Amino acid sequence: MIGELTNKPSRLIIGLMSGTSLDGVDAAIVRVEGKGLQTKAELVGYTAVPYDDKLREKLKELCSVDYSDVAKVCGMNFYMADVLAEAAVRAAAEAGLPMDEIDLISSHGQTVWHIPVADEQDWSLVRSTLQIGDISVIAKRTGKPVIGDYRTADMAVGGQGAPLVPYADFILFREEAKGRIVQNIGGIGNCAGIPAGGQPEQVIAFDTGPGNMLIDQAVHTLSGGEKSYDAGGEWAAQGTADAAIVAEMMSHPYFAMQPPKTTGRELFGKAYAQQWMERMSRQGLGDADIVATFTAFTAHSIAQSYREFVLPACPASEVIVSGGGAHNRTLLAMLAGLLPGLSVTTSDALGISSDAKEAVAFAVFANNFLFGIPNNLPSATGAPVQTIMGKLALPG
Repeated sequence: MIGELTNKPSRLIIGLMSGTSLDGVDAAIVRVEGKGLQTKAELVGYTAVPYDDKLREKLKELCSVDYSDVAKVCGMNFYMADVLAEAAVRAAAEAGLPMDEIDLISSHGQTVWHIPVADEQDWSLVRSTLQIGDISVIAKRTGKPVIGDYRTADMAVGGQGAPLVPYADFILFREEAKGRIVQNIGGIGNCAGIPAGGQPEQVIAFDTGPGNMLIDQAVHTLSGGEKSYDAGGEWAAQGTADAAIVAEMMSHPYFAMQPPKTTGRELFGKAYAQQWMERMSRQGLGDADIVATFTAFTAHSIAQSYREFVLPACPASEVIVSGGGAHNRTLLAMLAGLLPGLSVTTSDALGISSDAKEAVAFAVFANNFLFGIPNNLPSATGAPVQTIMGKLALPG
């Protein structure tokens, strides 16, 4: 079944991405040709399946040591598999494609915990990661082979298991004549500095810090649960960021760490957001000012990451933004203001949907898996070697 797919001139792969923003599942139907660095990917269809508030809050509980437990993780592992399977079937239906024409499905899964560095105080908390949404369940529900659980392989050979998407960024956005920085702004932000005419080992990639995560949490809390994100950055645009608080937030040790590095809700989750919201409220900041301050924090964390770690080794002329943050006009304006001399645009302007890009990336990973070609980027994850990431679940 799987071997036959490598003989086809192209493959239709549904890439499923559910990120740290916990906003929903992105399902991209991708026609993939070639393999390795010669891969060509064409977006055929895209569907976004948002999480409702009940599911989003349940997932936040799983991502918190204070509220999670083994029963919840066990149950949600299968529940999320059903959610992911339904997203794949819905994407095919909305694209007018019968599932018979889909060759396979690639799923990132929903991250609930990530330990990129072992805990020195607890011998059992070794470097590890956990994404839920069991791929065997997805395979049985959809009747299609499923490749998933990518991060574990990179960590098994010594990497941090993230960020993974820069491998696809290199394939999709490399340019002979100019250097580029590809920035995803999901729940967490991650960047890939791609030198002009560069090779994979020259890519500088890492998590820049919080992306939409803190903004989304502030909007949800301050709106009494009526909103889950700042549409277009309109709320932030009505406020004024507190520069002193932004500077204090930028003193977090994560930003001084040398790449490769990765982070998540473990550092910048709900508890972190609540702590700063309480602090800002005590200092008299209004709701719009709080949202603006978190937005400015995200922009500063990205810009400082470039100045400290990317631009000295990777001269670039443009920043290409994807993910939910690409729709936040206030955030993009702040970022452009902090990066004079660099143009800031979105991947949509280059023909790749900013919403679908990460789901497209996982279709690319699955294609490499089929051919037995490594699909990690050691310069991004810190892995000492290339490796083939992913596990396979069959429908039969």
